[in-house]
Amino acid sequence: MNALGRHILAEIYGCDPAILDDSELIKKIMVDSALAAGAEIREVAFHKFSPQGVSGVVVISESHLTIHTWPELGYAAVDVFTCGDRINPWDACNYLTEKFKAKHITATEVKRGLFDQPVSVKVSNL
Repeated sequence: MNALGRHILAEIYGCDPAILDDSELIKKIMVDSALAAGAEIREVAFHKFSPQGVSGVVVISESHLTIHTWPELGYAAVDVFTCGDRINPWDACNYLTEKFKAKHITATEVKRGLFDQPVSVKVSNL
């Protein structure tokens, strides 16, 4: 089976709450995780919530990384989606887990765009 991409859905627990509530640090860690995996950065957008929490996205040529944090629970929900086989999304997840000082991670990989055989597309002018 050929897949267009790999999508990691990560539940990251026992993280340092101070890290999870620092939007600039979260942005740096997310960008650095994408670069560590070999991705090419396109766009970056993050938002700090009041009284706590951060959400953000790092758009990469290969797709994206997203995060939403609950500092009060030491928890981060992270998605790492990469297309093609040039980079490994697990490299980014492992980097994040280390930098968040996490005690536990549960993650699932979903293959996106599964095809048994090459797809042909017929285009017609209407």
